Amino acid sequence: MMSGLFSLDGRKALVTGANTGIGQAIAVSLAGQGAEVVCAGRRTCDETVAMIEAAGGTASSLILDFADPLAARDTFTGAGYSILVNNAGIIRRADSVDYSEEDWDAVIDTNLKALFFTCKAFGKALIGTGRPGAIVNIASLLSFQGGIRVPAYTASKHGVAGVTKILANEWAPHRITVNAIAPGYIATNNTEALRDDPERSKAILERIPAGRWGEPSDIGGTAAFLASPAATYVTGAVINVDGGWLAR
Repeated sequence: MMSGLFSLDGRKALVTGANTGIGQAIAVSLAGQGAEVVCAGRRTCDETVAMIEAAGGTASSLILDFADPLAARDTFTGAGYSILVNNAGIIRRADSVDYSEEDWDAVIDTNLKALFFTCKAFGKALIGTGRPGAIVNIASLLSFQGGIRVPAYTASKHGVAGVTKILANEWAPHRITVNAIAPGYIATNNTEALRDDPERSKAILERIPAGRWGEPSDIGGTAAFLASPAATYVTGAVINVDGGWLAR
């Protein structure tokens, strides 16, 4: 059994978008600190569950498709959750002058509207029982910067930072912390197009003081910390995990 400030023993967590990449790494990290992790995705999370169980952890899979922003509205009541990680997200790339309403709505619905209403359902369930909890939202460097050819994604991630702060303000009296992680350039499906573009990849690497793309596991430890007793006085923060990118 784990013990101490960083232990998640006896805690139950929902991690969205846990079938791959950052979400998978976060699920594995939470389980490694003792949490029971429910891995949610629009596709099966069996691979993530198998990884956790192979390491001696406890996990299960749940299908949630945030193309419906209210997909999680009935997930939390009476279910014993005290940790929520909102990682599910999509990205659509096009020049702003060509950007379609369909792409705009799809990205905003999944990345921002679904995140808020999932937080709402989680917070309401905890406040109703008086139990403390922790929310970790996955923001982005584009919560601070503009990016290129991703207008809806940039808008959504600026929104994630704002939602994180307002919920932190409202729910601190209920002992619910709400924070966000802004990953830097992490080697995932979402960044494959950038890594496959020699010029963009070279320009990005030259600006990262750490000199490398991040790995999904680089985000996992920060999420586990923010969910742990060690972080009960950390709320409303957006923490950059970016190899020094924003400091440059």
